[in-house]
Amino acid sequence: MARKKSKFKLLMWLLLSGLSGGGITGYLIPSVPIIGPIITKLTAKGKTVAAGSGEILKDSATGLLNGQSPNRYSPSTAVAGQLASARQPVNGQSQVTANTAAAGGRQGNGKLLIASFNIQVLGQSKISKPGMKELLAHVIRQFDLVAIQEVRAKADNVIPEIVAAVNTNGSRYNFVIGPRLGRSNSKEQYTYVFNTNTVEHDPSSIGTVNDPKDLLHREPFVTRFRARTQSPSQAFTFWMVNIHTDPDEVPEEVDALADVFQVMQKARADEDDVILLGDLNASEKQLARLGRIPGMQWTVRGVMTNTRKNKAYDNILFQGQATREYTGRWGVYDLESNLGLSRDQALQVSDHLPIWAEFSVWEAPAPTTTVGHSSPYN
Repeated sequence: MARKKSKFKLLMWLLLSGLSGGGITGYLIPSVPIIGPIITKLTAKGKTVAAGSGEILKDSATGLLNGQSPNRYSPSTAVAGQLASARQPVNGQSQVTANTAAAGGRQGNGKLLIASFNIQVLGQSKISKPGMKELLAHVIRQFDLVAIQEVRAKADNVIPEIVAAVNTNGSRYNFVIGPRLGRSNSKEQYTYVFNTNTVEHDPSSIGTVNDPKDLLHREPFVTRFRARTQSPSQAFTFWMVNIHTDPDEVPEEVDALADVFQVMQKARADEDDVILLGDLNASEKQLARLGRIPGMQWTVRGVMTNTRKNKAYDNILFQGQATREYTGRWGVYDLESNLGLSRDQALQVSDHLPIWAEFSVWEAPAPTTTVGHSSPYN
């Protein structure tokens, strides 16, 4: 049943709900007790995953899901050479020139590709399909940082196995994962998978937004990241807010996200970059109060994001004046055309397509002077 509150009351409970609980020690501003405790559910930080053997990618992406006999390729050559890069032009947008990631990850190009991917019912059954882990690994390698929704598994091995598959070609990806969330017996987890050559995270920042009034079926999972550069003090830092709204309560949940976004903007005096992304179950025309936040921008416009290409559910949002690191380049990664899959095969991967946006690795000059804080990353 949908739960509605006034804008004022909603903002107040977001600000005040954590007063009786703890916050994120050493990360959120300790001198601001109201803001600090908004994120109270800490999760174990991701563990470094060593490269695993996994199944070898089959001779064509078309053979991944239909049981064809594999020809074994070296992942660092066959995958990079035969499957399309996320940087290709997509859906008529003026986008980055194709540039497939090298085995060790992209370095030195001055840009980050940040993506969101709802991998439908991501559990043991899915990753057990022939070639599925390798296909997902290839998609993840196209990006520096991927926010994943709908991890639905009772065991804890699914994401580690996928990351191990990502790292079979010498890549160095890691992950952080949130708790199992949901009102029903079917729980879901959010996770971030990221290239440690190009991105680093603040281990003390991992948490879920406190939601004592249960306005959100699955509370947003947040973590703060920084681009890995030779000048850390000048690198782009940002909050990631990962969300999967309940399709039965979209207007109410999208409305609540407006307040979540604004509160996250105030979580640190020295951090104004908040990137909210995920499966909103809403197009850019259905963002309501979230879309009316002054300066709010969204990257996906006029393009369908589900695999059947008849709905626009997924997006990446941020406040334009604050997040001037956005280059204006974005895309929807078409599983069919990029991987050579049929529609039915693509639907076995997910009913959603990955979406992405490009950002500079360098922090844009702040419009106003902010108080400096010591870095939590060092």
